[in-house]
Amino acid sequence: MSILIKNARIIDPSQKMDKKGDILIEDGKIAKGGGSISKKAEIEIDAGGKIASPGFIDMHTHVREPGREEVETIETASMAAAAGGFTTISAMPNTTPSCDSMAEAKYIIDRAREVGLANVLPIGSITKGREGEEITEMDELKEAGSPAVSDDGSSVKDAALMRRALEYASMEEVLVISHAEEESLSEGGVMHEGYWSTVLGLAPIPAEAESTIVERDIALAQLAGARLHIAHVSCAESVRLIREGKKKGALVTAEVTPHHLQFTDEELKTYDTALKVNPPLRSKEDLEEIKKGIKDGTIDVIATDHAPHLENEKEKEFNYAPFGMIGLETALPVAAGTLIEGGILKWPDLIRMLTKSPAEILRIDKGTLKEGSAADVVIIDPDAEWTYLKEEIKSKATNSPFIGKKMKGKVTHTIHDGTIIVKEGELQKE
Repeated sequence: MSILIKNARIIDPSQKMDKKGDILIEDGKIAKGGGSISKKAEIEIDAGGKIASPGFIDMHTHVREPGREEVETIETASMAAAAGGFTTISAMPNTTPSCDSMAEAKYIIDRAREVGLANVLPIGSITKGREGEEITEMDELKEAGSPAVSDDGSSVKDAALMRRALEYASMEEVLVISHAEEESLSEGGVMHEGYWSTVLGLAPIPAEAESTIVERDIALAQLAGARLHIAHVSCAESVRLIREGKKKGALVTAEVTPHHLQFTDEELKTYDTALKVNPPLRSKEDLEEIKKGIKDGTIDVIATDHAPHLENEKEKEFNYAPFGMIGLETALPVAAGTLIEGGILKWPDLIRMLTKSPAEILRIDKGTLKEGSAADVVIIDPDAEWTYLKEEIKSKATNSPFIGKKMKGKVTHTIHDGTIIVKEGELQKE
């Protein structure tokens, strides 16, 4: 199968490319990119006025399979990913059972290949069963295809155990992803501690619940010489600690979610459980520091933390509803609306945070349009205005605060391994 994308604005940060041109795909690979291509192809796509970039990479996706397939599956998460322009997603290990063995990692990879909609990377757990007591066999997880380990959903409480895990990961050249949460400070809390938690009468979670673990884990990573990635950064102090850690030579990177860029704790005055997330939505001051961290390169990646839940779970009272929202299908317009429309980044910078940076951090051969690379390509209409409708959601879950909201910027085509998965905004393979 050959595909020719014509007249696109090609943005590929891996090649420092931002120019108008064509892309030729043959046999699932990028045959040529840039400049005018006159060769005929079986399928031709006119991308005039649109952006063509490498397929997006999400470093933080909850697929819920195995264990809670009634909520989400590898297949439905991959459908949502494709709709949002993601050709690679990272399956976090807080499943049942957790991804703590070679067998579990291989299951995820095999199932994703069977589905054929996106690359799904199994993120192994740091400790067996995510119980914080015994370190997993990271060498076996890496051999099976896990580029990183995390106990996401909780921190490793024992600092000595975390140090040993970082030392082991360093030897195996595995990335450690930290869910930074001191649970003795966050336990029982449901929103950010501040003015609005007092006004609303909701149990608070102080920013220090995150920043104290960020500080600990950066120090331990530097001690171990390990690569550390801080997940879903939400508060100003975390940004400052990561910035300082980088200056000191720590091998630390970080991500932020679109929803932490879009909302603050004030939004919870509606008691909308779709906005109940962990870490919680923070203050305006926190948001401003996060934006500074993105602008100066302290924050490396935009990641969704796509967290599906059943509708009846989210319909409970705020205190009892689970944390999390879905985000794969809205990540691009939400991030673009905040960062590009807000004058913080330009399109090449945002695309770098969705492609080149996560690929480099995970050390995977993705996020590029170089000749010979796998043809994972996304075409974006940056000016398209559309409404996010519940009935059009591809995820199995619908727990999103963006339903009914107008968006600007839309994925029109997603190509995975040379196959068109999304065409003119419509999923081709269901």
